[in-house]
Amino acid sequence: MNYNPNSRKKEAAPLEDAFKDLLKVYRLEGKFQEKSLIHDWGELVGKTIASRTESVFIRDKKLFVKLSSGPIKREVQMNKSKILNLIDERFGAGMIEELICL
Repeated sequence: MNYNPNSRKKEAAPLEDAFKDLLKVYRLEGKFQEKSLIHDWGELVGKTIASRTESVFIRDKKLFVKLSSGPIKREVQMNKSKILNLIDERFGAGMIEELICL
């Protein structure tokens, strides 16, 4: 098989679009979004909650958050809907259906 430089696309695609297309082709969009959410958890909830967060993971569209502080855990439980709305705005609706504090 010979490489033909003239067979390449003439238009240059922005890197972000090319990356999204690559994720689509390999069906990795969901996993990438989940990893992005876990990575951005501290940014979403702020320093106080992030500093008391021991672990964050996702299973079956449920976000599990292990917190080391009882008062912070209650705060997160009281603000579940607000946190879920922030996640929906940033990562798209339906990615996370439930937030569970451990």
